[in-house]
Amino acid sequence: MSVGSEQSQISVNLADLTRRDFPLLAEKACLGEQLIYMDHAATSQKPRQVLEALQHYYDHDNANVHRGAHQLSARATEGFEAARQKVADFIAAASPREIVFTRNATEAINLVARSWGDANLREGDEVLVSVMEHHSNLVPWQLLASRTGCVLRHVGLTETGELDCDDLRNKISDRTRLLSLVQLSNVLGCLNPIAELTELAHRAGALCLVDASQSLPHLPVNVAELGCDFLVGSSHKLCGPTGMGFLWSREQLLEAMPPFLGGGEMIQDVYLDQSIWADLPYKFEAGTPAIGEAIGFGVALDYLQQLGLDRIHSWEKQLTAQLFDRLQAIDGVRILGPTPEQQPERACLAAFTVDGLHANDIGALLDTEGICIRSGHHCTQPLHRHYKIPGSARASLSFTNTPDEIDCFAEKLRSTICFLRENS
Repeated sequence: MSVGSEQSQISVNLADLTRRDFPLLAEKACLGEQLIYMDHAATSQKPRQVLEALQHYYDHDNANVHRGAHQLSARATEGFEAARQKVADFIAAASPREIVFTRNATEAINLVARSWGDANLREGDEVLVSVMEHHSNLVPWQLLASRTGCVLRHVGLTETGELDCDDLRNKISDRTRLLSLVQLSNVLGCLNPIAELTELAHRAGALCLVDASQSLPHLPVNVAELGCDFLVGSSHKLCGPTGMGFLWSREQLLEAMPPFLGGGEMIQDVYLDQSIWADLPYKFEAGTPAIGEAIGFGVALDYLQQLGLDRIHSWEKQLTAQLFDRLQAIDGVRILGPTPEQQPERACLAAFTVDGLHANDIGALLDTEGICIRSGHHCTQPLHRHYKIPGSARASLSFTNTPDEIDCFAEKLRSTICFLRENS
């Protein structure tokens, strides 16, 4: 990819610039149809640069990090720690010491719940979350409540499918110890005003955790500007490998938190009856880490940085407007969450229902046409119960999607709906 020579094209059509970097997007579907991938909110595709970095590591540098004195270990450590610096740069962290590598965002939230939560929350303390949260930002706090006696409270939604900030203001109190919210909803697509809500939490004496899994691939995220205390993300949604994620927090907070897991790597000295923990961030990284995955993650961030998050967001806004326009023209389709007119910065996805039809039937038939979308509850069962629906279909896009793909999807969806209604 030669971005410099094609700079003028980036804001116009990023798909034309980038699709050749993604081998899987050239695949044919099972019946010979051209594959159309619209499930990026679950897992992004990987550019060849990331695939080549993984292969290079295992071909040339495969060794354990930090502990070895030989050249392979030195090269592996250099690549691993360079990736940590890239994550820090990507979110404008003050230091790579603030970046803890985890398996995914889910593990990062569990780390905070187990480490900070167990050490600081007691009976009667409150954790505030929203109805739209992914299970990963609900279940760890439910488990924490069962261990400590703290109370989990839930913020509702507006009629347009956005966070009800008035409800949040009414529910936050001097008992609130943590506000934990998604920045960009994986179903509603709404962008929550994190900086404003973080300030509100801090005035109440609470900390704020941000699940940025959906926002990081699509728009610039700056932890200093957000003002939050914890932020989590996953590599596999950022064009990187699976099995890799991170937790960011300020050094002062991380220093005060006890380790999450015990074992090798996270210690400085071990005696038979006690241990002394390693410095940040290593005291939270027990055992052999996902070295190749971290290196691949770093290359994925390089790729996104080279494209530019502002340009990605600009191109995806065009795709989002087209996606909504096509879906709104189909009889019986109901889209969850705010429209682009109601919230211009919303996510590049549309979760929807079709009157009288099950989302899984829609997804299965579209798959036979080579179109990959998601159907089900998208790990947000409470949100779907809120809307009194068993599930939804979801088309989630990225900068690699084209306007022609959206038109094809809409046409195939329309014919799928007609077929299901005729045969129901």
